[in-house]
Amino acid sequence: MPDLDPAVDYVQLLTPEGERVEHPDYSFDGDDEAIRGLYRDMVLTRRLDVEATALQRHGELGLWAQLLGQEAAQIGAGRALRRQDFVFPTYREHGVAWCRGVDPLQLLGLFRGVDQGSWDPTEHNFHLYTIVIGSQMLHATGYAMGVQRDGAVGTGDPDRDTAVVAHFGDGASSQGDVNEAFVFAASYQAPVVFFCQNNQWAISEPTTRQSVIPIYRRADGFGFPGIRVDGNDVLATYAVMQTALQRARDGGGPTLVEAYTYRMGAHTTTDDPTRYRHSDEVEHWKLKDPIARVESYLRRGAGTDQSFFDQVAAEAEELGVHLREGCKALPEPVVTDLFDKVFTETPAELEAQRSEYADYLASFEEVGA
Repeated sequence: MPDLDPAVDYVQLLTPEGERVEHPDYSFDGDDEAIRGLYRDMVLTRRLDVEATALQRHGELGLWAQLLGQEAAQIGAGRALRRQDFVFPTYREHGVAWCRGVDPLQLLGLFRGVDQGSWDPTEHNFHLYTIVIGSQMLHATGYAMGVQRDGAVGTGDPDRDTAVVAHFGDGASSQGDVNEAFVFAASYQAPVVFFCQNNQWAISEPTTRQSVIPIYRRADGFGFPGIRVDGNDVLATYAVMQTALQRARDGGGPTLVEAYTYRMGAHTTTDDPTRYRHSDEVEHWKLKDPIARVESYLRRGAGTDQSFFDQVAAEAEELGVHLREGCKALPEPVVTDLFDKVFTETPAELEAQRSEYADYLASFEEVGA
């Protein structure tokens, strides 16, 4: 069980009580209207997460990876991006997908099994979800090296210079692919930001058992900067990511950002977190809820009218209806579709496997008849 009150040194600009604080190196350059926009993004992202979890419980999705509690980390990172920046996600970046304009129904289609990721990565500059833990880190580093060789780094043109973001979790930090990506990114000064959402648990394994030092300090051994940010603070996450992304665009090379946050829900809908963590730990982190602290600031520090919160709540209700109705209108999964989109030209061996599997499925129909 992680320490409930660790001596955490991180960048924070908005306290859990909703008070703005200063930091010597980072600041949020937006106004209260921008903060209201971030609040809206987080509320709608949480509603997406809650609805998808309920749909899975009702048998409409095969699985869902929850992000409850990680909204600030994802929205802060997502809104710091420029149009030309490219994102390589894991399987939990629903908030970043929202920021990049991916229809949430397309996320549900993926977890329903009716497609293998139907959004166009080049349209949204947001790659398909990655289930193989850590593999997207090498993909992102390779893409960043390509951007570098295309001359889209360090030109001074804000519409051309490009940064790449690789999202991963604290569990993935134990994978070899992650360390190999660090080696290549450092060696070639690739314009990539490694964004680790440290939600304290790699399924049932606490971060403290995986790493004897804070994750962000691993960057020291590879020769590039590491920074830890309060991942439940959307303002701080946005500010830190703005700086790291601009450093990459300017040709300064990679940065490791550790967003220190917490997964208040389960790892996925097949997980039972009560088997490995205590309820008082969850209650402790609820006091640091990323949405509640922004709401507290907007109400007290920015004098935001109740009508704004009512409007966001109504929009969340509309999103919920859209997701429920849209998901139920999706077709049933066709299992043999798994063989599609593996190769541009399907080899004979894979065609034979498809045929054999189709015969296997058909055998159950014959038994039923």
